[in-house]
Amino acid sequence: MENRLLHTPEGVRDIYNTECEKKQVLQNRLFSVLKQYGYQAIETPTFEYFDVFSREVGTTASKELFKFFDREGNTLVMRPDFTPSIARSAAKYYHDEDMPIRFGYMGNTFINHLSLQGRLKETTQLGAELIGDDSVNGDAEMIALMIRCLKTAGLKEFQVSIGHMDFFKGLTQAAQLEEDTEYELRELISNKNPFGVEELLAEHNIPRNIKECLKMTPEFFGSIDMLAKAKEMAGNERSKAALERLEAVYAALKVYGVEDYVTFDLGMVSKYKYYTGVIFKAYTYGVGEALITGGRYDGLLKHFGKDAAAIGCVLMVNQLLAALSRQKIAIDTEQDAILLVYEADGAEEAVRKAEELRGEGRKAALLMRKENHTLEDCIAYGKRNGFGTIYHVAPEGKVTEQ
Repeated sequence: MENRLLHTPEGVRDIYNTECEKKQVLQNRLFSVLKQYGYQAIETPTFEYFDVFSREVGTTASKELFKFFDREGNTLVMRPDFTPSIARSAAKYYHDEDMPIRFGYMGNTFINHLSLQGRLKETTQLGAELIGDDSVNGDAEMIALMIRCLKTAGLKEFQVSIGHMDFFKGLTQAAQLEEDTEYELRELISNKNPFGVEELLAEHNIPRNIKECLKMTPEFFGSIDMLAKAKEMAGNERSKAALERLEAVYAALKVYGVEDYVTFDLGMVSKYKYYTGVIFKAYTYGVGEALITGGRYDGLLKHFGKDAAAIGCVLMVNQLLAALSRQKIAIDTEQDAILLVYEADGAEEAVRKAEELRGEGRKAALLMRKENHTLEDCIAYGKRNGFGTIYHVAPEGKVTEQ
């Protein structure tokens, strides 16, 4: 009979041994990049009040939240997304700060995906939030930061697609579409379905130039030169202003020297309603979903009582690990740990040697050889558990490398 206690619930998994070591090494390297850019560490609770992630905030749908109750009957949720939590913290602890604030974080998020999607319900994310900066330079810094993270991880072939929420919103505003129709149109454009877009728009009386531009939106993808064509067709000031912002962001990214990694996608939309301006996603081959998502959310902090512009991004650590594995990019883990194998009557000498090594800042673990194990068995154990050096400590204190 299958022992159910040995299995994890659907959507979560154990990470152990070499895989866990690689993940920790990768996370440390990535977080060091955030520190290089001046982002300070922050930790927010694993669960919060439901209202932090409510429909009004514009985050994950209620049906996808893990919800439970505290003793007072308050509805709590496991965080599905870090950004609202960071916004709440900034509003609480930095309410009167009128200069930029930089936060960096790392932790797990929880989304109750449908089982048929085959996606993990608990994932590790690393991210950054720049609060109090509404400039083009702030947009460029966030995108350049994420490109640096991917390069630091070892990726060589990846692309960052950049869009702007106001390009789409300007068109739907000019078309005077109702909210339900706008949502349906958003889904069709996000799925790159021009035929569905054309069929939906045929049901509404929309100015011809706006209708043509909306039909073309799924195809507005490519280099900086594509923006000029979109600007000719936009026909409204809000969409044109969005395109001018993208042009300015591209100019700023050239200063960072990362423009070769950048393309533009005006059909990009996000499921998070709090995004207000520039949005972006990073992709590489070997994984189907984005490695990085991010964007500007200038209205979110106002929900928590602080009126401040902000932009942020999140890197999906699990997805990045999968991409590195499939592209045969190694994560070098430390192999400097020492295993000291000793006999039953030689524990004192082994402990003294281990403490000596630890005092020198070395990593040392002890393993007593049992009667049913040979020295070769102990050596094999050390190798499969990642010890770079294996010593045998004889009872009289003699140490030999194996």
